[in-house]
Amino acid sequence: MSECFKLPESVLVLIHTPDGQVLLLERADVHGYWQSVTGSRDSPDEPLWETARRELMEETGLMATPSTLLDRQEVSTYEIFPHWRHRYAPGVSVNREHVFDFCLPQPIPVALNPREHIGQIWLPWYEAKHRCFSWTNRDALLSLARQKGWLESG
Repeated sequence: MSECFKLPESVLVLIHTPDGQVLLLERADVHGYWQSVTGSRDSPDEPLWETARRELMEETGLMATPSTLLDRQEVSTYEIFPHWRHRYAPGVSVNREHVFDFCLPQPIPVALNPREHIGQIWLPWYEAKHRCFSWTNRDALLSLARQKGWLESG
């Protein structure tokens, strides 16, 4: 029997409103770790857009289309936290994360997958940035704020 390891290539989906409200989810496995939607490719040939669409649906119940889920063309490479490395093949310690953008007209409650997340909160982007445990999530929110012109409001 072969083990099934996570691939070290993932997506980060920033869910936000036009005025800069951002949805964060609290991880079920580490209480107090807040983040945007994340997830790894299921296979090396799975298109990244499909990974982002699938993870968005699995984690929030939200449905995306090519016009609502935008690839920001931003990639971060980071060292995988030691307590999560067992999920990857032996010797894998670095992940590549691709950022996507999903805009909703206003904050709404989402349908959490309780195996993955136990809480949800909508915050102004600058508060969300400080709540995120991941530096890549913080950087992606700052980049989004620059692009959307929200910096003046936070």
